[in-house]
Amino acid sequence: MLEQILQYDKDLFLFLNGLGTETWDGFWMFMTTTRNSAPLYLLLLYLTYKHLGWKNTAIVLVSVALLITCTDQLANFFKYGVGRLRPCHDPEVSSVMRLVKSYCGGQYGYFSAHAANSFGPAVFFIVLFHQKVKYISWVLLLWACIVTYSRIYIGVHYPLDVITGAFIGSLFGWLFAKLAIFAFQKIGT
Repeated sequence: MLEQILQYDKDLFLFLNGLGTETWDGFWMFMTTTRNSAPLYLLLLYLTYKHLGWKNTAIVLVSVALLITCTDQLANFFKYGVGRLRPCHDPEVSSVMRLVKSYCGGQYGYFSAHAANSFGPAVFFIVLFHQKVKYISWVLLLWACIVTYSRIYIGVHYPLDVITGAFIGSLFGWLFAKLAIFAFQKIGT
């Protein structure tokens, strides 16, 4: 059963990765580069300060830093614990896939830290702002989905890698948002 699921995952990866064209490669490389999300993070920092004040902004900054640290380290734990090769290192698919990056990255890819670190903050800020900022939920979910899909497009993660990362990131984003709200009530303004 597990072998069949993994085969479906490889087949879906090859289909999705094969949809790529050189015309779109630059866009997806831009979206997968973490530092290119800085304008969105600065906007979220501004919205946090505007709607929650400086004390709660400090709580949010600490919460997001801990959130990303947790999801990132958990992803590394799983990558080395599970030991599933990235598609670009998998001899079964590496010769027939598109690798858009100039390098493949680490040997293992389950689960995607990019997906977890995109969905974690997205869900965190959705929980904080869904009633305060119109359309924030849709913008953040779209952004997280694009960043997550970029990992398949460029050839460094299977779909199950990014789905698991999105799920773990969402779970941790929700948990850390609830902890931040609790901290607002105890020490914030």
